[in-house]
Amino acid sequence: MILEKQPINNPRPFWYLVFGLILMIGMTIGLANYQSTGAALSTFSTVFLGIFIEAIPFLLLGTLASGLVEVYVNQQLIRRLTPRSPILGAFLGGFLGLLFPVCECGVVPLVRRLYRKGMPVSTGIAFLMAAPVINPIVILSTVTAFGWSKMLWMRIGFSFLIAVITGLVFAFVSSSGEVLKAESISSEDDCGDNGYVCCHQSHEISGRSHIQKLSDVFRTALGELFEMGRYLIMGGLIAAALQAFIPQSILLNVAKGPVLSVLVMMALAVILSICSTVDSFVALGFVGIFSTGSVLSFLLYGPMVDIKSILMFSQVFKPRAVLYLVVLPLVFVLLIGVSLNYFWVF
Repeated sequence: MILEKQPINNPRPFWYLVFGLILMIGMTIGLANYQSTGAALSTFSTVFLGIFIEAIPFLLLGTLASGLVEVYVNQQLIRRLTPRSPILGAFLGGFLGLLFPVCECGVVPLVRRLYRKGMPVSTGIAFLMAAPVINPIVILSTVTAFGWSKMLWMRIGFSFLIAVITGLVFAFVSSSGEVLKAESISSEDDCGDNGYVCCHQSHEISGRSHIQKLSDVFRTALGELFEMGRYLIMGGLIAAALQAFIPQSILLNVAKGPVLSVLVMMALAVILSICSTVDSFVALGFVGIFSTGSVLSFLLYGPMVDIKSILMFSQVFKPRAVLYLVVLPLVFVLLIGVSLNYFWVF
């Protein structure tokens, strides 16, 4: 076959352990209050189905875009269009969401495919962080919820800033192998000195009929869907368990002060794992209850990092890189949210 089938790795035992512990804790809390267990189970199923139904169309969009990139985009095109400067590359990555309107679910398989086509690490990281917010669909939903207000412009501006800075942090790695897993590294690099073979395969692909190419697109998209979809399901189950069996009043009751309120809203963003296309309407419900900096922190951190996206990150990046992808946005969003609470007067 011309298109190599990507290996599908089984989830690490660590994630099974985490998933099992969360379910055990949640079920223990639920059984401690037996009368409410039925309602909690109903909430669990409702929340999970809501997350899954909300996210799966965008995962499909992302995997379809991945298939199109695999068949119709070659390494030479990616390398020609990507700036040599890591700074310019990170800026480019921050704007790519305007061309690829995918949320945090769909952007992961697309970024991995672009990496295999030779996209620089910094550009891909910036795209990964920015695309869930800086894309036409999410911008329109934010406008619908908040209007053309400061909240809209702060969300777009700070998301772009965090994405670019995070991408630049990864620009200083000596090779993509330090950050990416083997299956995410450019297939051109895998050829080594045998460049003729890769060139020959590229000519074979370009010589195929349109029907054959479309078949390859859907075959690639289907493989990506099954590989990434299981992590969407696992993430949705974890998020639903946290919401159903752990009272959110625990978080809300401690949400006092300019710092703690930001941390609580960031934690809620991770726990709820809401798709970035609709999270603005959820955040709107917190206006008047939480400070502006806290609500903005919810809108910034959730699209970049949530439970399901962390699981998907683990299929593309090495563990240390995943840690950076979680911690760097956390630090930046915390600084922004706390600074706004202390110094910004609305």
